Amino acid sequence: MHNINRRTFIKVAAVSFASFLAGCGVEEKKNLSIKFLRQIVTKNISDSRCVMWQVDKPLKNPAVELKTNDDKKIFPAQDSTFIDDGRTIFQYTAQIELGNEFRIVDGSAVGDWHELKNSPTENFKAIIFPDSQCGGDYDTWGSVARQAFKNNSDANFFINVGDIVDNGEDNSQWEDWLEQVEDFLPKIPFAPVMGNHETYSRDWKIRQPVAYLNYFAPPDNGIENFSRRFYSFDCGAAHFAILDSQWEELGREVIEAQKKWLRQDFSQTDKPWKIIFIHKDVLQYRINGRPERQEGFSEVGEIFMPEFESLGADAVFTAHLHTYRNRGRLKNFQADENGTLYILTGLSGNVRYSGLWIDHALDKFVAPQPETDNYLTLEGDEKFLSVKCFLPDGELIDETTLQKI
Repeated sequence: MHNINRRTFIKVAAVSFASFLAGCGVEEKKNLSIKFLRQIVTKNISDSRCVMWQVDKPLKNPAVELKTNDDKKIFPAQDSTFIDDGRTIFQYTAQIELGNEFRIVDGSAVGDWHELKNSPTENFKAIIFPDSQCGGDYDTWGSVARQAFKNNSDANFFINVGDIVDNGEDNSQWEDWLEQVEDFLPKIPFAPVMGNHETYSRDWKIRQPVAYLNYFAPPDNGIENFSRRFYSFDCGAAHFAILDSQWEELGREVIEAQKKWLRQDFSQTDKPWKIIFIHKDVLQYRINGRPERQEGFSEVGEIFMPEFESLGADAVFTAHLHTYRNRGRLKNFQADENGTLYILTGLSGNVRYSGLWIDHALDKFVAPQPETDNYLTLEGDEKFLSVKCFLPDGELIDETTLQKI
């Protein structure tokens, strides 16, 4: 038996399944009820996407139908059903090529068509959301996200820098988070980052991030023990690495495994820009009322900043502290215009730490106080990279531009 690669297999399966349906001569019926249809980034979102969706009861022949300029193709889906928080989540996942439109099908039952936007090969634009966790409902997250999507309809993907929800085991929070942006999820690929709150049980003890690891299927990192916890992908002129900072919660073995993987990953890209997202921040802040806490660098910073700089990372985005801080460019643990840009992204939920942090000597810009929600955009091409921070109403509060000589 001859070995075939994954892309060839997908194409063969698509053609075979399409022929099967055509031979059945069945009449399609638009009665397929699905929810939380979403695109997830793939290794290169310029040529493929991961499509995921949920249903109330199992499907018999789930697939994604793709419409191109010349033809239609069918991509069979995998059953990715899982159980968490006492609930069974009936869910399906399919890897598809790019085309004009796609829809979910199950035999003769079909869903609505959704536009499939192509991603550029050079220029790119992303929307960055900091911690979206909310106490109570997720209306705040939804309001911030919908405004950001409205103002940036040309974005190629969006990313959440961890602590997507407040409690990782609470299924109602995941459903509320997804429902708030359900109209946008089929239109724009999502790049998830795991935060510490994804690892919490309902009684606030540490556990495996079951919901996070099942709701989102990003590119495989090739390491079975850490599957979906860190990964990378390309968009336009940039290579993005999404890292895992949860070794305090899930075990320190991930540190060295991730270092080794990151070195190999960066050595294999020829993209002009190398950009990193990791949930926990690289700096340590003094805290009001706690004089024993000193200013400096966190363990994440001490371990990974030398790695980032030696590998030539252009920008690093963090979260976790629910405050927006631009540190400018750092190298060897100090300000240096030849170093890596470090941005602490803020918050897009309703959990605020008003007056908690004392400004760090390396803070170049701090969001207006008392702090509110925000989002960021990241865009560029082969020569420039622009980072902008906005308040929910669209007011620009900070901007940084990097250039390649």
